[in-house]
Amino acid sequence: MVTRTSARRSRALRELGANIRRWRKLQGMTATSLAERAFITRETLRAIEQGTGSPRLDSVMSVLIVLGIADTVVAAADPYTSEAGRVRIDAILESGGEV
Repeated sequence: MVTRTSARRSRALRELGANIRRWRKLQGMTATSLAERAFITRETLRAIEQGTGSPRLDSVMSVLIVLGIADTVVAAADPYTSEAGRVRIDAILESGGEV
């Protein structure tokens, strides 16, 4: 397996993990209860919250669903919600391409 590392990626993973931990604490959940409700191990949740390791995407999504923020995270990745994305989509469509 190829390991991809960069300072930017590491920082983003740590920030995402810290935000997930904050959401958990805001909702008064323990790490153990969140892990149980998301059907993941406590170790997997620890890796997600610390931004380390390589948890599976479905594990991360399970945590986001339990916290009630999955829709927000998915919407944030929608290129239509970003100015740069909309400009690029318009350029593709104007040139006859498909999105």
